[in-house]
Amino acid sequence: MKMNQTNQLITNDAASLNRAGRKRIVVVLTTYAIIFGVMFLSAGTLNWLLAWVYTVITVLSFLTVGMWAARKNPEIINERGRKPENTKSWDKVFGAIYAPMLFLIPAIAGLDFRYGWSGNISQNISIFSYIGIIPALILPYLAMAENKFLTTTVRLQEERGHYVVSTGPYRFVRHPMYTGAILAHLLTPLALGSWWAFVPGGIATLALIIRTALEDKTLQQELPGYQEYTQKTRYRLFPGIW
Repeated sequence: MKMNQTNQLITNDAASLNRAGRKRIVVVLTTYAIIFGVMFLSAGTLNWLLAWVYTVITVLSFLTVGMWAARKNPEIINERGRKPENTKSWDKVFGAIYAPMLFLIPAIAGLDFRYGWSGNISQNISIFSYIGIIPALILPYLAMAENKFLTTTVRLQEERGHYVVSTGPYRFVRHPMYTGAILAHLLTPLALGSWWAFVPGGIATLALIIRTALEDKTLQQELPGYQEYTQKTRYRLFPGIW
């Protein structure tokens, strides 16, 4: 009887957002607010059309696809809201390098807009970049909707019955969340009209590539069935490339 009650509690916890899940959503919204604030403060003005387009696209992506993913798979939102456990040492280094870049990209782009370091980047380049940013922002949400083991740190989740996910975007690449993030980091500088923002964008991209390699190696060593999955889905990030 107690076992049935425990299983029911786990099922209920997975079926809806709990306190940790709601906290995670607040953290994400707060992070976005800081990023947008840094972007406009560094620019010294609100009269920046490209930044407003970026803000609207990002917010709409979260409110539509992001919240759909939260409803479809609240378990992963709850899990991502909990304090990370058993974080590997190299993953801690990654976090220390990667997190600041999320704020430096908009900060440098804003300063570039204020002082005109990059000159005038073609409007066509910015438009093309926004066309690419939309799927780049959506892809991580699709990954979260599909994979309930997509936590914020790399670890084998034996207590949650960790298994290989090979459906949805995982049919095409093994780490679709990172694919979307890398595309966003590389396209955001162009979308905001800043060559200099490629510096933190490039650092963030390199950090994600290294993390992908280390995470993939960890999963091959520790997660049953993952090596077989690598034979079916051959590419880590970009089909035909790597």
